[in-house]
Formats: sequence, C-alpha cells, structure tokens
Amino acid sequence: MEKLQNIRIAVDAIVFGYKNNDLYVLLIEQKFGSADKYWALPGGLVQNEESLSDAVIRELHEETNVQLNFMEQLYTFGDDIFRDSRNRVISVAYYALVDASNLEIKANTDAERVQWFKIDEIPSLAFDHNLILKKAIARLKSKLTYEPIGFDLLPNEFLFSDLENLYCTILEKEIDRRNFRKKILSYGILEQTDKIAPVKNGRPAKLFKFNKLKYNLLVKEGFHFEIKFA
Repeated sequence: MEKLQNIRIAVDAIVFGYKNNDLYVLLIEQKFGSADKYWALPGGLVQNEESLSDAVIRELHEETNVQLNFMEQLYTFGDDIFRDSRNRVISVAYYALVDASNLEIKANTDAERVQWFKIDEIPSLAFDHNLILKKAIARLKSKLTYEPIGFDLLPNEFLFSDLENLYCTILEKEIDRRNFRKKILSYGILEQTDKIAPVKNGRPAKLFKFNKLKYNLLVKEGFHFEIKFA
C-alpha cells in the first residue's frame, strides 16, 4: 500500500554582516502561532512554483527588507524529524554576506522585529537554528581562507586596516599585518583609489576597492586565492 508523504520544505537564511570590528547575524522575532515570541533565522516554507534560491530571496525581502550580493547553499537539516513541533519540515539553509554598514533593515509579514546580533551574543533561537548558525559560522571561517568572500562584508571602498581587522575578527586570530598586506596586494585584485579617509589614530589613509572582474578573469586562468595563518 502506497504511503503518502506529509513533509514540507523550508529555507532558512543566515545573513552575516560586519561593522565596527564585529561579526553580526541578522535575526527576526516571529509573531505567528503562540503568544510566545522568539528569535529565529529569517526563512519560511517554499512555495510550489519557487526554486529554493528564489524562496530565500523572497523571504529575506519580506521579513527583513534585505537584498543580497553573495548567497550560497549551506546544508540541509532534516535528520531530526521533530525539529519543528508543528509539522515535519526539512530546511535547506543558505548563508549570505552583506555590507551591514549601508543597509536598511525593516520587519514585515510574520516578523515582529528584525535586529543585528553580535555572534557572541546570540540568544536561544527557535527550532534548531542555533545549530544551523554554528555550521554557517564554521563554513564562513573556512571559506574566508580560500575565496575572497570577505569583500562582500565591506563597503565598496574601504581602508586596508578594515580588511585586516575583518580577518582577525572572523578567524579569531592575530595576523602578521605586514605579511598579510604584502600577500593580498601581490594578487593584484585590490585597487588603491585616490580617495582619502580620515582615521582616528595616525595619519589619513587611502581607500581600496576589490576588482571582482579581474579576480574572475584570474580564476579562469587558474589563479588560487589562499590566506593562511601560522
């Protein structure tokens, strides 16, 4: 006798932002269902006519007003059949990187509030979202060393010290700043602009920007980006 499945497919988004030398993640406070409110990752059920990626983009826009530059599928969560007490739900998680310093977030639809949380100040989240976030942080740390995704967390133009601090913060390691600068510049994927940004300590410094087009061309020629720490 054929058994009918009663499984729903959802998407969850782990949106990372970086500002003031801290790594943040975007969370929503949900308001549907019970009277109890709780923080959770943005996301929801996939509609019948949608692809998974389209569902992530829609949910983020509806719940947080965020549009993405970088998004990548992370993992599928469904081994725990009771991860959602309401239904059997399999969630496909995506992680994304945005420039949090120039982003207007706004709660909508089934989100009561939307807020940036520092990674070391994450509350107890709904469902298995703390587990999902933990896996996303591990992926971010790993990928940062072999692909220049860190630039998606920075403004289009930035101080070189901002890039150094970003790596130190996310990887939780001190770096040899002189060697780091020498290696990054040797790749030829950063351009120094003529714009000067005032700094709090020391003398004013020039701003840099990432040349994504040149990086993509280098990749086609076999270029390999790699950042290692002792």
